[in-house]
Order: sequence, then structure tokens, then C-alpha cells
Amino acid sequence: MPSIPIGRLVAFCSRHAVLTLVLFALLVGGAVVCSMKRLDVTTDTGTMFSSTLPWKQRSDQLARLFPQNQDQMVAVIDADLPEEAMATARELAARLQHDKNFLSVTIPQDNPYFVRNGLLFLDQKNLSSVLDTTVTAQPFLGGLAADPSGRGLFDALSLIALGVSQGQADLKSFQPALTGFADTLEQAADGTPQPLSWERLLAGSLADLAGKYVFVVTRPHLDYGSFQPGGEASDAMHKAIAGLEFVRSGHARVNLTGDVQISDEEFATVAEGMVAGLVGSLVLVTLWLFLAVRSWRIIVPIVVTLVAGLVLTTGFAALAVGTLNLISVAFAVLFVGIAVDFAIQFSVRFRAQRLPSGQIPPIRTALEHTGEETGHQILVAAMATMAGFLAFTPTAFVGVAQLGLIAGFGMLIAFICTVTVLPALLLLFNPPLDQQVAGFAFARPADRAVRLYRTQILSVFTFLAVLGAALIPVLTFDADPLHTKDPKSEGMRTLKLLMKDPQSSPYGAEVLVPDLKQAQVLADRLASLPLVDDAMWLGSLVPADQTPKLAMIQDAASILLPTLVVPNPRPAPDAAALRASAAKSAHDLGAVLDRLGPHDPLRRIQAALDRLSHAPDERLMAANTALVRFLPGQLDQLRQMLTAHAVTQDDVPPSIRRDYLLPDGRAIVSIHPKAGMDSNAELRRYVNEITRVAPDAGGPAVEVVESAATMVHAFVFAALSAIGMIAVILLVALRRVLDVALVLAPLLLSALMTVILIVLVPEQLNFANIIALPLLLGVGVSFNIYFVMNWRAGVRAPLSSPTARAVLFSALTTSTAFGSLAASHHPGTASMGRLLLLSLACTLLATLIFVPALLPKRAIDER
Repeated sequence: MPSIPIGRLVAFCSRHAVLTLVLFALLVGGAVVCSMKRLDVTTDTGTMFSSTLPWKQRSDQLARLFPQNQDQMVAVIDADLPEEAMATARELAARLQHDKNFLSVTIPQDNPYFVRNGLLFLDQKNLSSVLDTTVTAQPFLGGLAADPSGRGLFDALSLIALGVSQGQADLKSFQPALTGFADTLEQAADGTPQPLSWERLLAGSLADLAGKYVFVVTRPHLDYGSFQPGGEASDAMHKAIAGLEFVRSGHARVNLTGDVQISDEEFATVAEGMVAGLVGSLVLVTLWLFLAVRSWRIIVPIVVTLVAGLVLTTGFAALAVGTLNLISVAFAVLFVGIAVDFAIQFSVRFRAQRLPSGQIPPIRTALEHTGEETGHQILVAAMATMAGFLAFTPTAFVGVAQLGLIAGFGMLIAFICTVTVLPALLLLFNPPLDQQVAGFAFARPADRAVRLYRTQILSVFTFLAVLGAALIPVLTFDADPLHTKDPKSEGMRTLKLLMKDPQSSPYGAEVLVPDLKQAQVLADRLASLPLVDDAMWLGSLVPADQTPKLAMIQDAASILLPTLVVPNPRPAPDAAALRASAAKSAHDLGAVLDRLGPHDPLRRIQAALDRLSHAPDERLMAANTALVRFLPGQLDQLRQMLTAHAVTQDDVPPSIRRDYLLPDGRAIVSIHPKAGMDSNAELRRYVNEITRVAPDAGGPAVEVVESAATMVHAFVFAALSAIGMIAVILLVALRRVLDVALVLAPLLLSALMTVILIVLVPEQLNFANIIALPLLLGVGVSFNIYFVMNWRAGVRAPLSSPTARAVLFSALTTSTAFGSLAASHHPGTASMGRLLLLSLACTLLATLIFVPALLPKRAIDER
């Protein structure tokens, strides 16, 4: 055993304390400079997995070939009227178009191709209904085309009165439209005018077929060196949104979502409450350290040693990986959580040093004896923990592979700092050794009870181990990153609303095929799958059954266009003209009230018109604006749709075509799910259906399922490798198979007890909290090694020994750090903290109860 060399190293560093600290100060300074120059942090989740994975290669290829679909920030607009939503979208797009924070800004629903061919995309039944209603309203629309104002509208209402008086007006199909008129006129007469939706008046319920929301899709400039890469773009968009007319009036609501917005909000959520949590954590850690060693002259050296080790580990990270990802940044938490155990073990043993005569030794002698007594134990614990972390390095889960590399070598750095920097600092601070704070005297009855009820205790833990093993198949792994994000954030709340529409589901999939012919065949096969809502390809953007639809549109156009195309519409009216027209219409409608039903909306219209005819000029002009604000645009759109002609794939504009066809002829099939895909099981079934038909499918849904498989494989491989390497290290250090088994048995037990708690709590395993596994291996090995090696050294009462004190306060210190994570506002971080606490509790229980009961009896134990 290397106990004597370690003791000599401790003695050397304490004798040359100043030199040792100066040397490490230089190293720490170099690490700081190196970290500032070379270390970076990326929030790009695309770096979390190895680029050699087949599914990752397909994903990267799709991102490279179709960059317009990546890194999007989407404004989702919901308004009281369809026209208000589109007007808001257009105003927002105009404001962002020349903003340097955005690479592109588009409104997909406002593309002229879809506007012009809007009628062709309806099925024949709905098309017939729309055209019949519009043709019936031809006299009404003709008058409005000639005079697109409140005056023209009032005059048209007079025509309706004339038709009623002559018994020629069948208004049953116009009741919803007339009710809409009545509502708007009454509001205008009350002095609270609200815009009238001509789109809903003309198209009825079909106006909502395009969906409730209008989207402004942007690709912002991203700064991956920032924790919020799209922060500047998001700020610019929020500023623009605040100034929009219908947003200020409360008629429209704009929310942001998209992968950029959701990621930025995630980092903001992680940071929320971090300062308060950190301060509270530091206060509690200081308290635990004080209770462990009872002297600020030891607490300060421990803290300084930890900081030095953390800075050196950060410098190593700068040299080894250069850029940290979202998982590898957690190395600091793991380092402090385990390295503090090394420092506490050393310090508590140091306070417990006594000469054979029972007298207090000189401080240098106490330090050397501490190094000889506990240095090799800390070394074995550090090497075993290092092996546990490094086992993750060869895996394809790059996030945890980086974490394993940094934290693994961090354990070696922590050991070196513990036996060099800490002794030098302790010598300079010269803490007193005359206080009896070494072990737990009150725990001596517990030592006797554990030995007395050894069989019963081992039986209980054996039952727990069997139960944990039986529950392993029950565990599920959730790789969906959306489930670890704050559901209350703007981006996630908005995304939840959009999930109801298959076209905006975040669980789409894509397949790249050699040409359009194969795209059509594959799309037809995929669209027939039970869980697939549709499979879109370029041909999906060409309306079906065009011949009969065009015939219907041309028939309607021959009737409507002559009256809708007016070269010289009447000029806008003044208040006097509006008043005269309102008065005439009110009079004409009043003359036919006896022919109307008691609830006919024309009665309300007549009363409102009468009130408007006596209203002030300002109210009349406001009513005019509200009534016909969106009329010219709707008439223009109707004229465009009535001039539709046959279209082919060649007519699809390049701005849309590039989303489905590459210049080299390769085509993409875009797949959307039927359901919301909230459960992992349903998502797997959906992806399995797709991949059976198209094994080379990629996209978000495939990435979630495949990344889950990659993570599970990585952790199974790493866990088995770690246990194997730890066993080899222990066998070399302990040289007895029995002793190795005594260390590994409680490690496996704590893992199985953690499984039980995960199922009972319950706690869902995900890519954020699964890093509890390497920590469980690291902490579990450290704690168990101390007890087993003390047993080998002849320690009789493990629970009342200095080791038990050090283990308990080390666990409390570590749990405080994890507790701050569990209190995070970010669901993923909070789940990480909770699982770390659960695994630490199981590890501590196994170490303090199971290990003492498991240790074989010796002759000295009977005395």
C-alpha cells in the first residue's frame, strides 16, 4: 500500500507550506488564464451526441440540406378576427424584415400562391357552398365594390329592405352574416366600434379551415457563446410586438415559440433563483463543515482547497474539450460533491490524531500520520471514482462522455489537492487539536445493535435488493427534451396549443428520397399508417380535382367579376353622406318591420342605423372605419381567387418549393402525427410505424426515440464498464476478492434501492437526471472504501469512528448542493437534484447500516 509515500508527501508539503501554496497559486492562475482564453460553453443541443451515429448523421444531413427549417423563432398570432391576425402578422413582419437580428422573416399563410388558389384547395362540397353563398350575395357585393364604404353598406341594406317588401328576399342563409352586421352596428352606435370580419361574413365557418393562428416564422442570428443565443432577437421581437396596433388594442395576442425561444427560456429558467439557491447552499455547506470540524481554521483550508481543485479542473476542461455542452457543465457540481468528501475525511482524521500515549501530537506529526492513515484510502476512493466517470468517455452520448472525462480527471486533481494544498493550509492556519470532535460517541449503542441484529438487517436489505431488481423492468426512460422544460414558459405554453394541430406538431418526421416519383409513392404509403395524419411532398401543394373545381369557379366568376371589377369606385364619404345613407336605410328597413320575425337581426340593424343617423360626426366616421376597414382587402382576395387557373408542380413558387425539393432532384417527404404524442410509448409506436416503411427517416420524432436508445445503451455500457474497472482497482488495492465484494455489494444495493424510490415516488428518468448514475458510483465507492479499509485496519466501532462522522457530514454537504438543484424552477434541473438526493440517501443508508452489518465478524469484535 502507498500509505508511507503519501504520508511523506503530506509531510513534505506541510514542511514547505509556502512553497507548495505558491506553486499551486501559479498553477491556479495558469488555469484561470487558460479557462478565460480557451474554455467556451455551447447551448447547441446538436453537440450532445456523436456525429458517427446513423440517426445523427441523417439528422445533420437534413439540417444541412434544409437550413431554413432549423433554429426558428416563431410568432404565433391569435386575434378576435382573421383579418386582425393577418394584419398583425404583416405589420410585425414589416418591422422585423430589416432588423439585423433576423436572417429571414416569412408569413407562410400569406404566400400569394396559396391566396390565389385558396378555392382550389377546398373539397368540392365546401367549394360549392362558398360559391353559392357568394353568388347569392352578388347584388350586395356589387354595390360594395362600387362604393366600399359605410355608405355603400347602408345602401345595400336598403336593397335588402326592398327585396323583403317585394317578397323576393330569402335571407335564411344570411342570418349569421346579418347577425354579425347587427353586432357591429350596435357597437358603433354605442360609441365602441369594433372591426367587422368580412372573411367570416362571406365564408362562414370555412374561414377557420386554415387554422386559428397566423405564424410569422423567423430565423434569428444566434450567439452560441451566450446562454441565450437568441436573446437579442427575442428582445427585438418583443419590442416590435408591443407596438403593434391590434396588440395595443387587445384585439390580437402574440406569443413566441420555436426551438430557439424554448431553449432560451430554458436557460433563463435554470438561472432563475440560482443566486438565492447558491447563497442558501453556501450557508448550509458552511454550517455542515463547522459541525464536522468545529473550527474556521479548518473550514477555510477546506474551502480554499476545493476552489483550487475546481479551478484546476476547469483548466483541464479548457485543454481537454475546449467547449462545454449542457451536460458537461455539471462537472462543477459533481467535483464539489465528491471532492469535499476527500477534504472532510482528511480533516476529521487529522483532528482525531493522538500519540500512542494519548497526547496531542505536533501539527506536522499529525498531518504526516493522517496522510499515512487515510491518504491511501482517499487515493483508492479517487481512483475508483475516476474509473466510474471515465467509463462514460467512450460512449456516443457526447454530453455525458465529456462530463465523465472532466469529472474523472477532476477526481485525480481533487486527491492531489487534498494531500498537498490542504496540509499546507492546515499548517499555516494551525488549528487546535485539543477538542474531542473526532467521532460520534452517541453512536456506540448503534454499533452494538448492528452487530447484534446483523442477520435481521441483512435479511431486510436482501429483500430490498430483490425488490429493486424486480422493479428494473418497470423503469422507463423519457428522452423527450420537451418534458424537461418549464411548461409555464411562453414558448412551451404556445407549443402546447399548437400540438392540437398535426401540421404544427413538434413530433414531425422527414424522409429524403432520390426523386419526386419515389416521394409520391412513399407519401401514399406513409399516409395510410394508423398514427400518421398526413405525409406531405411537393405534389401535396398542388390542388386535386382541378378540372371540376375550375369549372365551378369559372361559372361563379362569370357572374361575380363583372360587378366586382369596378374601374372607378366612389370616393370615401363624409359624415353628412354617411348620416343620410344611414337614415334612408333605417327608414326603408322600418317600413318592412311588420314582415320580419321577432328575433330577426334586421330589427336590430334598423334600430342601430336609426341611432347612427343621429350620432355625432366623429362617431359616424369611427363606425365607417370599423365596418369597412377589411372590406377592400377581402374584395381584392375574392377577385384573385375567382381568376384561378390550373396549376402544376412547376407553378409552386421557389420560396415554397425549396422546402420539398433540392436542386439535385432529391425530394423530402414530411410526416405529421395524428395525436399529440404526449406519451413516450405512443411516440415510439409512431416512429416504429414510420421506420418500418422508411428506415432512413429522420426529424424530431426519430431523434427523440433514437437518442433515448443511445442514452440507455451508453449508460448500460458505462455502468458495466465502471463496475468492472472499479473491481479491478479494488482488487489491486485490497488484494482480496472478499474485500472487493464488501465494497461493491453496498454499491449495487444502493443502486437497487434507488430503483425502488424512483418507482414509488415516482421519478421519471430523463437525459437531465440520469447523471445521478455516475455520481452514485463515485460517492458510493468512496464511502464504502473507507469503512472496508478501516475494518481491515482493525477499527472495531465503525459508526462511532471519525470515518462515520466524515461520511455523514460529507453526505450532508453534498446533499445541500443537490438540494439547491432540486429547488430549481427548471423541471429538468429539479429532477436531477431530486434523483441525486434519492441516490445519495440510498448510498448513505447502505454505507452506515448495511456495510457495518455486512462486515464479517472478527475476534476483536467480541471483546
